[in-house]
Amino acid sequence: MPLPARWAGSGAVAKGAEEADGGEEADGEHGPRAASASTEKGSAVGRLADTVQRLQDQLQRAQAEADGRALVDLASGILVERLACSPVEAVAQLDSLAAQAGVSTLELAADLVNQATRDKIADVARDFVTETTQPPGASVGLRLRSAEAGALAAGDAQAVAQSILQHALHPLGAVAVAIWAAHADQSLTLAGSAGFSEEEPARWRHVPPGVSTPARHALGNRAVTHYDLLGEAALPSIGLQELSGGRMAVPAGTGGRIIGVLEICWPDRLPEGSQSIDRQVQVLAELCAIALESHPVPDQNRTWRQPADPRVAELLDLTDGLHDPCLVLEPLLDVADTPADFLIRHVNPSFVDFAGRPRNVIAGARLLDAYPLAAGAGGLFEKVEHVLATGEPFRAERMRLAAVVDTVALTTQAHVSISRQGTHVLVVWRLDDGAPKVASLLQHAQRLGRIGGFEENLVSGEIAWNDSLFELHGMPPTAEPVPLEQLAAHVHPDDAHSIGRFLRSLLHHQRPASTAFRLQRADSVARHIRVVAEPVLDENARVVAVRGAYQDVSAQHWTEVALAATRDQLAQSQEETAERNRLALQLQQAIMPPSHGPVDLHNLSVAVRYRPAEKDHLVGGDWYDAVVLPSGQVLLCVGDVAGHGIEAATGMVALRNALRGLATTGAGPAQLLAWLNTVTHHLTDNVTATAVCGLYDPLSRQLRWARAGHLPPVLVRDGKAGALPQLRGILLGATGQAQYEEGRTQLETGDTLMMYTDGLIERRDRSVQDSLDNLLQVAQSARELGRGSQLENQLDHLLRYTNADTDDDTCLIGVTVR
Repeated sequence: MPLPARWAGSGAVAKGAEEADGGEEADGEHGPRAASASTEKGSAVGRLADTVQRLQDQLQRAQAEADGRALVDLASGILVERLACSPVEAVAQLDSLAAQAGVSTLELAADLVNQATRDKIADVARDFVTETTQPPGASVGLRLRSAEAGALAAGDAQAVAQSILQHALHPLGAVAVAIWAAHADQSLTLAGSAGFSEEEPARWRHVPPGVSTPARHALGNRAVTHYDLLGEAALPSIGLQELSGGRMAVPAGTGGRIIGVLEICWPDRLPEGSQSIDRQVQVLAELCAIALESHPVPDQNRTWRQPADPRVAELLDLTDGLHDPCLVLEPLLDVADTPADFLIRHVNPSFVDFAGRPRNVIAGARLLDAYPLAAGAGGLFEKVEHVLATGEPFRAERMRLAAVVDTVALTTQAHVSISRQGTHVLVVWRLDDGAPKVASLLQHAQRLGRIGGFEENLVSGEIAWNDSLFELHGMPPTAEPVPLEQLAAHVHPDDAHSIGRFLRSLLHHQRPASTAFRLQRADSVARHIRVVAEPVLDENARVVAVRGAYQDVSAQHWTEVALAATRDQLAQSQEETAERNRLALQLQQAIMPPSHGPVDLHNLSVAVRYRPAEKDHLVGGDWYDAVVLPSGQVLLCVGDVAGHGIEAATGMVALRNALRGLATTGAGPAQLLAWLNTVTHHLTDNVTATAVCGLYDPLSRQLRWARAGHLPPVLVRDGKAGALPQLRGILLGATGQAQYEEGRTQLETGDTLMMYTDGLIERRDRSVQDSLDNLLQVAQSARELGRGSQLENQLDHLLRYTNADTDDDTCLIGVTVR
């Protein structure tokens, strides 16, 4: 698999998992480590504190390793899909690609995930690749992906805070973070924190409404809020006495709703160019929002508003024991002593919002704020008001309940029971199975699909857009929505006719319509949009409104463009590959033509066999040689250049010719391999190879031989087969200088020596030693063959009965001493 463009030709030094995760930094000078340092070292308490700190450090390292494994698993899954390989092969491929690029496996894994997902993290990582201001160490993409992996695996917001501080914010100089959950009554609850002293989170567990803090300002501004020095801003917040330096407060929301705030602390002033990290912290805030939705903060309302009336306390305890969703409503009276609204005083643990919102969003809100459609005639508000006034219980087997989320109305049917309990009203509803899940899925589908809904009243001119639609158009939520009749002014001029046909179908022909166009936004960001809409008719069949949805299909559009270009490139690449394979095969056949029978070299009979790979594109670099040298000795060698294709074939030619030329010097096999290693390392293009080189003296019948990372030859004598010793010798081209061990073997009349490449025996399901043992058994049984050339029968027998399964090239030389 080719490396991502970011790593092509990279010479970066690989970083380990600990460095990629930002190192093992302390939680800050005011954190537990500082407290441990101040403890008297010689005391039992000091030893205990040191032990606790050590265990905490070990836990953090274990968590960082787990987050790294999750990221590697995700990248391996992408390789499994792209390469159609097994998970084990994908992990090995990931390690191999990282080694080729000179980066850590985590860095490459993060880059692969960014390429595959193209989400906000990927966008931020891509922008920062060319930035010169990004902090040293691991890349922005890796830091954010590691934080995401830790956040998704976390069991609560506390673990999320620790993950994003360790992985993403420590490298930016931050020393502490706090995750606040925002409630409908304008209060804040500390959902998770990291980097503060042990006592500080308990002091800031709950912030009542009306208290001005950095988090409260971020909620009001609905934007990232900066404080160069919090001490100069005169705002109270968590850790102020210890950390009065820079602060950033980032709203955290999903689906257009802000449900919390991420607050980040620096020991000194905000880092220079802090505006450039806004996009990073906004991504981290989204992780916090997902955590707050997945792990809602326990209801703090009862903690700070514990009822003084014991009867109310008993009512709340009673509702907690009910299995059906239950709301306790407290009337909010106007000047006429009539209920203007109801405060949702409490929701029990079984409560499920049919619109998919978490419990903490509903608890503490007003009834008409949480469910504005309840104010309709005959709706829930009217029933609750009647029960409060008369004391008569109300029950309905099927009652319509409605809520509005992101201006989208969500309805369901429920069994509803309403009763008055003292000064409060108890509402119990049993929802249709699946209603909350469907509502939640709708919200997530809109977010993931980048869909924005709208409804335009053509009579009153009122236009309703949800938050996603404002974001899609690049407009702030306070901007005026774009009417359909003005839509043509916001699209590319070439697409104006498409908008005209779309509006004619809707308004004139009164039928649903859809079209695609290029949106021209004020921020000059290009977007390809698809709009789908339907007309709403009155009783006189007149169009009174239009409702529909816009979807950002930019990614799909550019994917189609890239796919078309890829198809063209693929066709060209296939033609080039076929031509390269044809040339490689011709080159291979020209250098190593098939043998037609044994060749006599002095008192040796030499036969060779070459079995090519079954697939043409796997033309490899296996080679052999057997030649009489000017000294009268016989050179016997086999080798295997790593890889396949034209590069392997040309590498094979270079090494075979180089060894034949070097052998004329009269040097021994160990020296020949040392010289050949230098040639491979310096004079070829990233070639590595294995080889066995032997020199046979016909007078003494002695074989001198050496090996470079290759399997040892097999000697068959008197019907028994055995492998020659495993001499020391590294593969060719791995280092610039290498030494090789030389062995000597005395051959006798009738001996058969076989030299081969790994394609003869290699199997995926067994070790090399097991495959070698099987080869010895097959070679030994070959002595029992019948007529014909005994040597050729032996070689054919080996090719037929060895059970290799890698479909690699195979070279085999057989030498019999006469």
